[in-house]
Amino acid sequence: MLTYPCENPPNHGESIEVAPGVFWIRMPLPFALDHINLWLLRDRKDGVDGWTIVDTGYGSDETHALWERHFAETMQSKPVHRIIVTHYHPDHVGCANWLHEHTGAPLWMTATEFMSAHAAADDAAGFDRDNSAQLFIAHGLARARPDYAAAQATRTAAFKKGVAKVPRQFVRIMDGDEIRIGARVWHVKTVFGHAPEHAVLFSAGDENTDQILISGDQVLPRISTNVGVWGNQPEANPLKQFLDSFDKFKNMPETTQVLPSHGRVFTGLHERIAEYKLHHQERLAELSAAIMEPKSAAEVLGVLFKRPLDNHQLIFAIGEAIAHLHYLWYRGEATRTQDADGVYLFQRVGMKH
Repeated sequence: MLTYPCENPPNHGESIEVAPGVFWIRMPLPFALDHINLWLLRDRKDGVDGWTIVDTGYGSDETHALWERHFAETMQSKPVHRIIVTHYHPDHVGCANWLHEHTGAPLWMTATEFMSAHAAADDAAGFDRDNSAQLFIAHGLARARPDYAAAQATRTAAFKKGVAKVPRQFVRIMDGDEIRIGARVWHVKTVFGHAPEHAVLFSAGDENTDQILISGDQVLPRISTNVGVWGNQPEANPLKQFLDSFDKFKNMPETTQVLPSHGRVFTGLHERIAEYKLHHQERLAELSAAIMEPKSAAEVLGVLFKRPLDNHQLIFAIGEAIAHLHYLWYRGEATRTQDADGVYLFQRVGMKH
């Protein structure tokens, strides 16, 4: 059973010290997933006490105002020494440039996430709407959901609204790096599937400190992490990458306090990973049963998602449906063909059509 050390999350503008020198704050999001957790770490550089920020929130006036409050109250007007962003999604990188301009602190990020943030903001490197639309059309979305174009426009607009600008310089972090922040050493591990080179931070602790994992979106306590195929990598197998990435956590103690980007701080890391694996095994089994006859990704959305999908959720859902079908296909458990319209159809191996 997962345990939750803090009964309630912090209110907007407030903080909770979840471990010595580690503070939990929360910012609003304009989506159904209505919040993101961010982390403030006490730091010291060149003899000056200050802070490291981990993830930045969605770029909005409301978020900026809350940051101003935290600067004055939680952070007691002490300087920010660095801004670490786990991955390029708008709720994580959205305020990075604003924070950089307001504090002068450098952005620390993996190279692939830094480049992806710029590409997504600039419609470059295949992140553009037309490229994504081609992928979704090829997987039957235009045929199944005539409103798909509005859904894609909603997602694109949401990113651009939340990420007005990305810093033009960064400090690169890589798998295996060790970053000393205050009294702790944080080990960088990179994980894959949800984002191209998502960084998580693990503090192994010592006799004076406990173990902490800042897990980003890789490990969340209640909801399932989105894992999708997108337009610039139409043949990708991100679900395998996502599940394989859990090997990076196998030596972390079960007592590790997990600091996720959404939901509450919790312990029970390996139990939660087991739940993730079981969840995807069950979804894959349901999907396999649903493709006894050839089906497109759009036609199996209802198998994976029982609830109605709004425009924002629809695009994430189709990407995830393709990811699950690709997983079966790459394992040799499904075939992939194209119909007369060029739409990809998947069928369970051993079934005749």
